[in-house]
Amino acid sequence: MNKKTEEIGAPAATTVRVYGPANGFAQEVAAGGHRLISDEPVASGGTGLGPSPYDLLLAALGSCTSMTVALYARRKQWPLESVTVNLRHARVHVEDCAACEDSNGLLDCIERDVELAGTLTDEQRTKLLEIANKCPVHKTLTSQIDIRTRLIAP
Repeated sequence: MNKKTEEIGAPAATTVRVYGPANGFAQEVAAGGHRLISDEPVASGGTGLGPSPYDLLLAALGSCTSMTVALYARRKQWPLESVTVNLRHARVHVEDCAACEDSNGLLDCIERDVELAGTLTDEQRTKLLEIANKCPVHKTLTSQIDIRTRLIAP
């Protein structure tokens, strides 16, 4: 654990284990003491036993967004009653994106709609939307990511 992680009190990194036989798409996912199945939809050749990998990615972003917004509102003692986050993922042609740096190929696009229930002022709603963009998963997805892959012998 690095010093910065220790300072903010974040828990140590957990290893997520994913296992799947080579004859299909269904995967067993173990995260801490939790177990779930990931799969592809039937239309994509899977069995539809669980959320797709992109569904899990959106769930991570939506969960983190909701948790971060709610935590901020609690700390400020604002009258937030609930947070609902609806997300969609699509791959769009880069020419469809005027703000993109790359001028060819495809761009992953995530649309995130945040609904805040409660008697909040317009200023509080604006601040909570700003906070939504500061959730840790959002920051990870919008940063440069270094994925280091190693082959391990069975």
